[in-house]
Amino acid sequence: MQPLEKQFHIRCGAGDVARYCILCGDPGRVPAIAALLDNAEQKAQNREYNVYTGTLLSEPVTVCSTGIGGPSAAIAMEELHNLGADTFIRTGTCGGIALPVQSGDIVVATGAIRYEHTSQEYAPLEFPAVSDFGIALALKEASEELGLRTHLGVVQNKDSFYGQHSPAKSPVSYELLAKWESWKRLGVLASEMESAALFVVAAALGCRCGSCFHVIWNQEREAAGLDQKMSEDTSGAVRVAVEAMKRVIEADRAKWTSLPRQEHLERLEGGSDR
Repeated sequence: MQPLEKQFHIRCGAGDVARYCILCGDPGRVPAIAALLDNAEQKAQNREYNVYTGTLLSEPVTVCSTGIGGPSAAIAMEELHNLGADTFIRTGTCGGIALPVQSGDIVVATGAIRYEHTSQEYAPLEFPAVSDFGIALALKEASEELGLRTHLGVVQNKDSFYGQHSPAKSPVSYELLAKWESWKRLGVLASEMESAALFVVAAALGCRCGSCFHVIWNQEREAAGLDQKMSEDTSGAVRVAVEAMKRVIEADRAKWTSLPRQEHLERLEGGSDR
């Protein structure tokens, strides 16, 4: 592709994007997240990509929507990275699988099952999709500090929403149902659609990425006859992502200030603190 003044999909250019990024699926959710930043301004809106940049703790932070699924999420990460982003937190929604995971809880992903295809164009299947440890820890601590029921563990990723919720009507129902039973037996916490791609793309780009989710419902609790509500208020997961990003920024600053002066200058010149 020929050089462009602005990134082809997110329509942002130099100076529009921060190194720290909060990602969500829904473009309509971006203004609500940006409202938790200081001095946030919209930088672009195109297709499923709505982009705002403001500050947290006086540090520039970008919020960008990705749409649904791995392909569009990978595009967002690639183009944000082209403009200097290297630290990503995804906040979104999920459906519970493990019975202890209830509507309204927060799930922090430590890893993701690569039952999707986007990640396979970045790494062979033997390569694991795992969260950055520091970001996962920041998400866990932020969620618990906010008083939210928090689960930490593996999530499942897929490309078809209705393949999960209406598997019996699929011509490959035999595979979908068998795989789902495997996820249950392995203690997988929840199902969503982006983390596996984002974790693997981040690894390929040399970036950091973590994710947290608001549990809308748990179909396995419903099937087991357990109490089951439907919770669509995602504000808790949004606050977890924002508070976690503050922790990441503070940790980065502490790491920088502890470096010997010469190494600090070398890292400044190299544009990296990792």
